[in-house]
Amino acid sequence: MNHKHLQTILAVCALSALTMAPARAADAVIASPDGRTALHIADDGSSFSIVRRGETVIATSPLGLELDGAPAFGALKLETREDATVNRSIPLVATKASSARDHYRGATLAFREAGGGRRLLIDARAYDDGVAFRYRLEDAAPVKLRGERTAFVPAGDPSCLVTPTDYGAHELNFERLRISQLKTDAAYDVPVVCATPAGRTHYAITQAHLEGYTGASFRREGSALRVQLSAVPKRPGPAFVSTGGLRTAWRAVMMADRAGELIESHLVGHLNPPPQQDFSWVKPGKTSWDWWSGPLEGVKPDLAAYKRFIHFAAESGFPYHLMDAGWAFGTGPCCDALPGTDITRAADGIDMPALVRYAADKGVGLLLWVHWEHLAPRMDEVLDTYARWGIKGIKVDFMNRDDQDMVAFYQRVAEATARRRMLLDLHGAYVPAGLQRTYPNYITQEGVLGAEWNKMDKRITPQHNLMLPYTRMLVGPMDYTPGGFRNATASAFEVRAVMPQTQTTRGQALAMYVVYDSPLQMVSDDPSNYHGEPGFDFIRRVPTAWDETRFLDGEPGRDIVLARRHGQAWYVGAMTGDEARTQRVPLNFLPPGAYRATVWEDGEVARELRRSVRTVKRGDVLTLRLASAGGAAVVLEPLPRPDARSAP
Repeated sequence: MNHKHLQTILAVCALSALTMAPARAADAVIASPDGRTALHIADDGSSFSIVRRGETVIATSPLGLELDGAPAFGALKLETREDATVNRSIPLVATKASSARDHYRGATLAFREAGGGRRLLIDARAYDDGVAFRYRLEDAAPVKLRGERTAFVPAGDPSCLVTPTDYGAHELNFERLRISQLKTDAAYDVPVVCATPAGRTHYAITQAHLEGYTGASFRREGSALRVQLSAVPKRPGPAFVSTGGLRTAWRAVMMADRAGELIESHLVGHLNPPPQQDFSWVKPGKTSWDWWSGPLEGVKPDLAAYKRFIHFAAESGFPYHLMDAGWAFGTGPCCDALPGTDITRAADGIDMPALVRYAADKGVGLLLWVHWEHLAPRMDEVLDTYARWGIKGIKVDFMNRDDQDMVAFYQRVAEATARRRMLLDLHGAYVPAGLQRTYPNYITQEGVLGAEWNKMDKRITPQHNLMLPYTRMLVGPMDYTPGGFRNATASAFEVRAVMPQTQTTRGQALAMYVVYDSPLQMVSDDPSNYHGEPGFDFIRRVPTAWDETRFLDGEPGRDIVLARRHGQAWYVGAMTGDEARTQRVPLNFLPPGAYRATVWEDGEVARELRRSVRTVKRGDVLTLRLASAGGAAVVLEPLPRPDARSAP
């Protein structure tokens, strides 16, 4: 028997064991291409479960919709099943990889009500790294929902990383709790990240493709996480009303052997439609920013200050400068949408077209901050004005909702900016659900407790920084806004609104540019804090979008080592929490050949770095010194082969 034939037999046996052992005979089973994962859906459409590698991940859990103004579905029976297999490579724009393999087995299950009544469709997919499902109703009439019956019952009582939803900006800390420890009167945000009791599977429960639907959170009901739809504020009645028929968001579970391997997943993106237009014009990169280092209130437009930041961006090789709150006519404090503000006019003393030309002459594009309440009612007029000025993108803030009206606004502003070839950065935003796949110009977003909070309180701890890669970052880019160079130990840290500090070392400040996904990455501090400072040479050269991402090592809240490739060069970011450590980094991910390794690692004090250069090869081990709340950054560049000959 040849090796390939034996592999085929083993794969078939594994798939049979996986799909038959936990299921009733009549269950619909959708198995992943590698045969290790299966989504089971009951033949009456009432429940589902998820199994991976012979281990139950999600126990029997309810399915269904709660209709408003219409009778609940009666008894259902599986009527038809349409299967599909997809295996394709998708080119990506400005993200954590240059391409991704979209490979799954899927099925559309049509359930018919007893007596020949209504039909409920469930679309289901099983990937090697997760499963997903959604509901559809083929009815031309509007559909009203009180909610979904959907819930997830994690097997056992697993330890999970969770954050309460603040019904707004999604800016709270993650903590580790068992399902039984979650409050029953609180809502929890996506993603919820858990490990099975045996620890063989790590998984994240989230949502994807919200277009035409609404966002959701979770509430604990017994041992289940019940999906709770977000309703439009101050609108009585159903949580969701469609314009006709129904297609819900995908409910998704990402899965991997190790928690950090979830970082490599493209599942959320794959559950969204591909781009329908050319986005090759999208230019990722770093931007200077005038808000973080300055006061929160009382900011007055200052042409000289804007030019100082533009000059800094040009000198540093950054393609953008972000003009934050305060540039527009009639602007008040940063968070208020005053009726007298006009975002189609610059403040007195600021000639915006002239400033755009000044920046363009230096190779810098300008990005403008706007409040969403000023943008929404006159979007075309505003964006057409910015297009005439030559503005490269906008940062929209303070939406602080994820109901169906706000989901529609996201869709509208993503499309409108794409049509005008502008970048889009959303703050005060809900957690990503994959809209960046359809509109790659939607280049980054907040929905994260980021470094801006160093100006206001002490929540941006080293442990928090080490939670983010394993939780919020799993589902999309996050505009954490790194780059603070006034680094301090936790005991020396002071909350300052002007020239703020961070509670981490300079080494960790550098590592964030590798570890944290954001194709538009802020260089947040004041230019004066970078001049002549160790490590700024790394920030100037590190890319913001990647060809490949590899998780190497780490545990949530404790540490992480991540490698990313850009062209032939690899970049490594290592971060640690409260404990100093000596981090060994095997270089097995490198292709054959010799590499120049340039290393920036922690020194003796928070703002000090040790920079060294050495030659390494595949199979070597780099040893990095990480201080408490520290980090290191490495660039690995291929050296010419010794036998290479110059052309005559």
